[in-house]
Amino acid sequence: MAVYKTNEFRKGLKVQIDGDPYLMIEMNFVKPGKGNAFYKCKLRNLVRGTVLDRTYKGGDSLEAADVEEVGVQYLYRQGDTFVFMENKTYEQYELSSEQVDDNWKYLKDGTTCSMVLYNGNPITLTPPNHVELLVEYCEPGAKGDTATNVTKPVKVETGAEFICPAFIEMGNVIRIDTRSGDYIERVSVK
Repeated sequence: MAVYKTNEFRKGLKVQIDGDPYLMIEMNFVKPGKGNAFYKCKLRNLVRGTVLDRTYKGGDSLEAADVEEVGVQYLYRQGDTFVFMENKTYEQYELSSEQVDDNWKYLKDGTTCSMVLYNGNPITLTPPNHVELLVEYCEPGAKGDTATNVTKPVKVETGAEFICPAFIEMGNVIRIDTRSGDYIERVSVK
């Protein structure tokens, strides 16, 4: 098993602590005026989602986590289970609604996502940064309401609701940023 020394610590590193995989989300090197330097790290448990603060002194090491990131395609939802297929091996993976979390809002048939596997089992899912979704329902914009920043909720094909500008109509395709859930723009359909 690979081992990371403190001089290799960086944001995005996947390590194993007490048998669980963690993602290093923050790492700060601290060199006090007196004494030895140390590394303050913030780690997120990839299975439970909890955050851990740890401090390591120079020369410490952490075991690399046995995680693998694969490209998958969303196939369908069956009750509380979401089914995905790996693009290279065509192997299918099932994630619970807890594992998918709020990412269901961006999943339509054929959406390509990134999935993290731990010991061959899926644990987390990351949708693409931007998705294009069809507006299925929204209230019509009020005539003459042309003031800036007028917004309204719109319902899209995945069943999710997003806040969009008042000029969006049913049948429009909108681009959403999946990292923040914000409306980006109306997409022209060719």
